[in-house]
Amino acid sequence: MTETYVSLIAGGVPTRRAAGLTGMVRSTATRRRTAATAPTPAVAAQPAPDPVNKLTELERRRVLEVLTSDRFVDLAPLQIYAQLLDEGVYLCSVSTMYRVLAENTLVAERRRLARHPAKVCPELVATAPRQVYSWDITKLAGPVKGTYFDAYVMIDIYSRYIVGVDVHAHESGVLAKELMEQIFTVHGVPQIVHADRGTSMTSKTVAALLADLEVTRSHSRPRVSNDNPYSESLFKTLKYGPQFPERFGSLSEARHFMNTFTNWYNHEHRHTGIGLHTPADVHYVVPPKSWRVSYAACGLVLDSLIS
Repeated sequence: MTETYVSLIAGGVPTRRAAGLTGMVRSTATRRRTAATAPTPAVAAQPAPDPVNKLTELERRRVLEVLTSDRFVDLAPLQIYAQLLDEGVYLCSVSTMYRVLAENTLVAERRRLARHPAKVCPELVATAPRQVYSWDITKLAGPVKGTYFDAYVMIDIYSRYIVGVDVHAHESGVLAKELMEQIFTVHGVPQIVHADRGTSMTSKTVAALLADLEVTRSHSRPRVSNDNPYSESLFKTLKYGPQFPERFGSLSEARHFMNTFTNWYNHEHRHTGIGLHTPADVHYVVPPKSWRVSYAACGLVLDSLIS
């Protein structure tokens, strides 16, 4: 439209007539015409001027000589700055001292800091049930605000079968040991038991039990939330279910609910991670095809789904 308006004006058509023919408002057409024909001034990039108080190369060398002298070599720039001011000498600001030192790679951490080795990502492989168990503890809201029950849950990572669950009024390594002893008596002793780094998981009571049974202990890396994916996934299924209550009225009520949930999860729940089979089917029935379950941090790898 603007080009047509400009062509009409160039051909001698009045602006009012040209605006009516093109359907444009005359003021808008005139403004666009002026902007299109006006030359765009070239703006040259100007380099930023140097600060008027910038130190010369000679002055910077002088600052470096003072900072590295035998008198000041072991002092921080702030201490050097204060002592020189007491003597009536001003070399430069403290930040400039740090810049001069950094330019000459003379700024470094001189304290002996602890160097913690990197934690290895847990990589567990299960080719059959009863090889690798994963366990964790989750909180269940009690009858009043601020009170909680602790649900101890252990799961077989191959079949996702809940091999043991119990609810107590508090968290304790002794209670965890008792639950493990019951599970190992019924389902057998596994090769590996994986858990996060909670106080009960790393307690001496649990560690001694697993050591006596020659079970390998595996723990999540510090501050890594997805190194125990199977237990965390189970807890999400538990707490996002429509039957999960906002609060439990008593410890017995919480235990009854967890027992009901465990029975449903093991025998009725169609788990997507095992080809929509129930955990009990995979745990107790030999699959027609061999398959492998493993995880590294948060990954699940299936060689082939059960047909």
